Amino acid sequence: MADARDVPLPPGPSQPLALTRPGDADYRLLVEAVSDYAIFLLDPGGNVRSWNTGARKIKGYEAHEVIGRHFSLFYPPEQLERGWPEHELKVAREVGRFEDEGWRVRKDGTRFWANVIITRLSGPEGEFRGFSKITRDLSERRREEEHLRMSEERFRLLVEGVKDYAIFMLDTSGHVVSWNAGARRFKGYEAAEIIGRHFSVFYPTEAQATGWPDEELRIARRDGRFQDEGWRIRKDGTRFWASVVITALHDASGTLRGFAKVTRDMTEQRRVSSLEDEGRRISTFLAMLGHELRNPLAPISNALALMAREKLESRTLRLAQDTISRQLKQLVRLVDDLLDVGRITSGKIRLEAKPVDLKWVVLESVEAMTPTATDKGQRLQTEIEETPLWITGDRARMIQVLSNLLGNAIKFTPAGGHVWVQARRDGERAVLSVRDDGPGIPPQDIQRVFNLFEQGEQDIARLQGGLGLGLSLVQQLVDLHGGDVAAYSKGVPGEGSEFVIRLPLAAAPALPEKATAASPQSNGRPAVLVVDDNRDSAQTMAALMETLGCHAIVRHDGQAGLEAIKRLAPDLVLLDIGLPGMSGLEVARRARAEIEHPPPLIAVTGYGQERDRQLSFDAGFFAHLTKPVDVSQLEDLLKRLLDRR
Repeated sequence: MADARDVPLPPGPSQPLALTRPGDADYRLLVEAVSDYAIFLLDPGGNVRSWNTGARKIKGYEAHEVIGRHFSLFYPPEQLERGWPEHELKVAREVGRFEDEGWRVRKDGTRFWANVIITRLSGPEGEFRGFSKITRDLSERRREEEHLRMSEERFRLLVEGVKDYAIFMLDTSGHVVSWNAGARRFKGYEAAEIIGRHFSVFYPTEAQATGWPDEELRIARRDGRFQDEGWRIRKDGTRFWASVVITALHDASGTLRGFAKVTRDMTEQRRVSSLEDEGRRISTFLAMLGHELRNPLAPISNALALMAREKLESRTLRLAQDTISRQLKQLVRLVDDLLDVGRITSGKIRLEAKPVDLKWVVLESVEAMTPTATDKGQRLQTEIEETPLWITGDRARMIQVLSNLLGNAIKFTPAGGHVWVQARRDGERAVLSVRDDGPGIPPQDIQRVFNLFEQGEQDIARLQGGLGLGLSLVQQLVDLHGGDVAAYSKGVPGEGSEFVIRLPLAAAPALPEKATAASPQSNGRPAVLVVDDNRDSAQTMAALMETLGCHAIVRHDGQAGLEAIKRLAPDLVLLDIGLPGMSGLEVARRARAEIEHPPPLIAVTGYGQERDRQLSFDAGFFAHLTKPVDVSQLEDLLKRLLDRR
């Protein structure tokens, strides 16, 4: 097998190549021993003349398989078609050297990425003798570079594709060197327009004048990071409120290479935050104003009551008294609206969660507003579905809602007009509607009638008076009941407006039989239900109730207690909190939600912290007693509550 030590060199015109000089054997051994590089000779035509260990390892051929063959067998077909092997030799012969990287082919047909250096060899007289070729397998390096390139490409695509953040690079002096889609969107510049320019172009004139952009870079360089919010400038000159983070970028040696800058447009968030702050300030002001106005209203009301007890002979004084009385009622209503708005917006309003039949809400509201309609010669008509329309809510607040809508309809409808109220069922929703044949609401106002202080067309609103709080209160109270309200109008005089409330229907409440009727042993005594899982506590408390003149009924768990409340309708319930299965708090909540007129509930429990008391009151308990119960306190409660029967 031929190798680098026994391959004959072509004879020269005078003497052999330098390899025949003393020491050539050592040189041959050196080349043969190299295994990381393929080192071999080519004759002037490109045929292989020698072959070392590295060539066998990298290309897969043994020496006898390749010596004498043209070196183009190492090239893939696409390079052969281009005549690339011949091109390499041509360049090497003309300039003395050729270097390249590209795909090469092993004996088994697999490809590897090679670094190739071909050098022209000349004899002592300068005559051309052939070429040396050194090949290195760089496949692993190429894989690493390709992996890095793909990773960088993915990161670049990720950054460039982000549209909600402006992400770009600055050099060490603050000039823009990259630009993503978010930067184009927020700042308005195309990459070609901004790359190379100093980033201070994004800052208002006053910030540039103080040198603030450079100060940001100085802080980022010192601390590694800078964060701020402030106004920035778009290409078109408009301003936006920006959240900015600048991060200093250092290489492995710690040298500063530039900065990464991330900018987010916070204009909308700032506007919303400002509106929320403004809303809170308005709510606080309204609550304070309402409370302050109540102080002078109290003596005015008292003075009117005193005047009513006196016989006024003067017709003028009687007229003045009646006028003051009417206006005082109006002022009290406005102050109440102010306080309600403050309570709702601050989350301090408390609603009952009891079964409410909307039929009675309509009837009571209509009864309250009929005198006002009669004074204007208006006709107030009702249409109520016969089937009960039960919801879970606050009866007084629902009457307030409907009365507000009726009051508006009556106020804006001319004398002699009509107002209609309807209550009906629509699937799983209860529907209340108030319609009139007044002037209607202009289309441009229909979407904002529920806003605070909105009154539609100002000339009409000023004539009718009011603060523009009523409809906002209606919407917020309906929302708290899980419903919605909408306004409909064509804005045509005579066709009026319609306000429609939709509320989720609830199951009809339980209709209990009185315990006195179901239990002959009660003998007309008030029925007290004792619910406690500790049987000794329950029995002794029941005995105490009997000695206090009550008829005691005992249950030992929450579910049984709730069923007894529904079925027996006791006059009072002494209810433990820590019951198995259904807790006393849950029993109280369900009793309020599922029974039209639940009995008073008194918590009798071992939990006595302030938080426990608040939880009891929130659930609907009238009082919270801690075990062991003070009998005199309990007796006082029984007297107060049972005397109301």
